[in-house]
Amino acid sequence: MIDLLPAALLFVGTHLGISSTSARPALIAVLGERGYLVFYSLVSLITLGYLIWLYNSLPRYEYLWLPSPELHMFARLVMPLALFFAAGAFMVKNPTAVGADVLLREGDAATLARGVTRITRHPFQWGVLIWATAHVVANGDYHSLVFFATFGVVAGLGTVLLDRKKAGTGGAGWQAYAAVTSNVPFVAILGGRNRLVLRELWLPALVALVLYVALTFGHPWVSGVRIV
Repeated sequence: MIDLLPAALLFVGTHLGISSTSARPALIAVLGERGYLVFYSLVSLITLGYLIWLYNSLPRYEYLWLPSPELHMFARLVMPLALFFAAGAFMVKNPTAVGADVLLREGDAATLARGVTRITRHPFQWGVLIWATAHVVANGDYHSLVFFATFGVVAGLGTVLLDRKKAGTGGAGWQAYAAVTSNVPFVAILGGRNRLVLRELWLPALVALVLYVALTFGHPWVSGVRIV
């Protein structure tokens, strides 16, 4: 775990430390908006690649808990939801996406909530968080805990930091959008601030099902572990 922890902290620190602190406007002032995005993308790819390479190269023999059929079944049951959120995130306009601030200045921002963003305004991050949790539970070893928890931390903290950033820069448009959406899934719906519209959800559900089947059978090529 100690060998992997520095790489995990490097990924979290650069990912959130650059985008969610005063480093971001300072870098934009020097590099410009496009230059900043290129720099940030390169740093993210390098630290991500290093983390993945290190995780795959380390032995996994220290366990907090032993894997079991029940824990693997839990992961298999929640993964469709993770894929549903992740896929659905790319099927709607979302002002929390990179470079999408203009959406908050065009028309009625409250009407932007569609599809999965009615459930959560951060569907991709919640998809990653659920994916990470499922894999922590299913694996049980120290290195997997550090590896997958890293993505869970980035995704979970990312939703909070994004909300804070948008609240400071999005003005009335963000206030209108935030009023009809929620960070935590289903909170806005349960609170009567939004509603489920099933006709907006069938496509992300179908794509999630296709991805789930593909990843189930393709898991050995992705991770070297067969789950069928």
